Amino acid sequence: MIRDYQAIGRTWFLKGKQRIIPTYGQHKGVKLLGTLNYETGEIVCVEQESFNAGAFLDFLKMILNKYPTGKTVMILDNARIHHAKLIQPFLEKNKDRIELVFLPPYSPQLNLMEGVW
Repeated sequence: MIRDYQAIGRTWFLKGKQRIIPTYGQHKGVKLLGTLNYETGEIVCVEQESFNAGAFLDFLKMILNKYPTGKTVMILDNARIHHAKLIQPFLEKNKDRIELVFLPPYSPQLNLMEGVW
């Protein structure tokens, strides 16, 4: 998710010269699901209304349609939606076409998609 969060942590001004910095409190965000093809550098990304197992299942189906031959290996973080019971039958049915590999917990530096946005 990419957030438009305009909170100010801290700042400084000369005494008597403090400025008012407006924030708008909207806290809007965009929910994105995406993959990076390590061989070609191609990024496939879709915006979703919600970030849940159903949206992830739809994304997996889209990826298999995008890459209709061969096996796709997806390297993922450990978000709950990536392990959801809802996607297990799909993964079992398509085990010759798609495999999910999970990064160690709390290791965003290993996830190349974290730096794409």
